[in-house]
Amino acid sequence: MPIIKVTKRPKTKGRFNMKRYCVKCRAGKIEFFDIISEDDDGYNIRLTKLCDGSERIVEESIPRHLFNLCVKTGYIYEMEPAATVA
Repeated sequence: MPIIKVTKRPKTKGRFNMKRYCVKCRAGKIEFFDIISEDDDGYNIRLTKLCDGSERIVEESIPRHLFNLCVKTGYIYEMEPAATVA
């Protein structure tokens, strides 16, 4: 499985930091998303799908209750920053 390097998270308006989450999916496929903004209903995300050497990026919204359910069940999880070697 390829290693995905997470860059420093830029701050958006207010006190909200963009976070990156990984989506559990079938072998050979990688999906992750960045939360780009938050509103009253949920989150606006930029979803990146990597499969068979191609990349697809889409922007969508996800309701807060669905996001929380996916985190709780482990379907999505926050990615840790990549370790650096000195």
